[in-house]
Amino acid sequence: MSKVILVTGAGRGLGTDIAREALAAGHQVVATGRRPEDVEKTLGGPHDNLLVTKLDITNPDDAETTVQAAIDRFGRIDVLINNAGNFYAGYFEEITPAQMRQQIETNLFGPMNVTRAVLPLLRKQRTGHIITLSSSAGIIGQEFCVAYAASKFGVEGWMESLRYDVEPYGIHTTVVEPGFFRTELLVDGSTIWPEPTIDDYAERTTATIAGWKSMNGQQTGDPAKLARALLSIADQDKPLQRFVAGADAIEGVKAKAQELLAQAEASRELGANLAHDDTNA
Repeated sequence: MSKVILVTGAGRGLGTDIAREALAAGHQVVATGRRPEDVEKTLGGPHDNLLVTKLDITNPDDAETTVQAAIDRFGRIDVLINNAGNFYAGYFEEITPAQMRQQIETNLFGPMNVTRAVLPLLRKQRTGHIITLSSSAGIIGQEFCVAYAASKFGVEGWMESLRYDVEPYGIHTTVVEPGFFRTELLVDGSTIWPEPTIDDYAERTTATIAGWKSMNGQQTGDPAKLARALLSIADQDKPLQRFVAGADAIEGVKAKAQELLAQAEASRELGANLAHDDTNA
């Protein structure tokens, strides 16, 4: 059945694939980006089922304007796909406090801004679905990813808890944890590379940047297939609450789950008997 799908970050990468696949499937699409002219050029508008709007996800006013434009054009929103984001790479000491805040502002508060604007409509409808792109880095900490992982771990906690807030109103939530896909995350426009500033990290920084850049365009995951998978989840009567996307991510998340279980068990001797003595009487 045709749905109205709002996609952030639709000007390139996975967002473009989601918008294209949704249009091909007969859905009505609100495709957003900081530069709407780029979104229109990429998607080949105008199209009867396509609305392109300007949306900087860090600007709550943009989010409110986009939601109202979607209502004016299509009358409703059925699915929000929080896709837009970026990547501040580097070791913790070489990421400035301002860069750390900007990473979290974009990757965590950004989707929160859009979701906050959409939720009143979804509650009024008593139906809807919020899909937010996290990352395997939202489950598994990784070298050179401290800012990105911090933002995505935040997304995980927010989305996992949001579920309980909105379930009573017929609203579903899904957090998506992709592995390595051939998107445009590692291009210079989406990744902010650090300048080596501390001698102890300089050699590792230079080598890691070269390694990450060489990976761009070689990732195993196909973003068009991921886009189709997300649309399949949006069509489920009881959508997955967590979607681990890609064979590499599945194996990594399984290993992390096993590690957590092992660490919980290893904590038992010291951690299981910390209650006040009067509660054990």
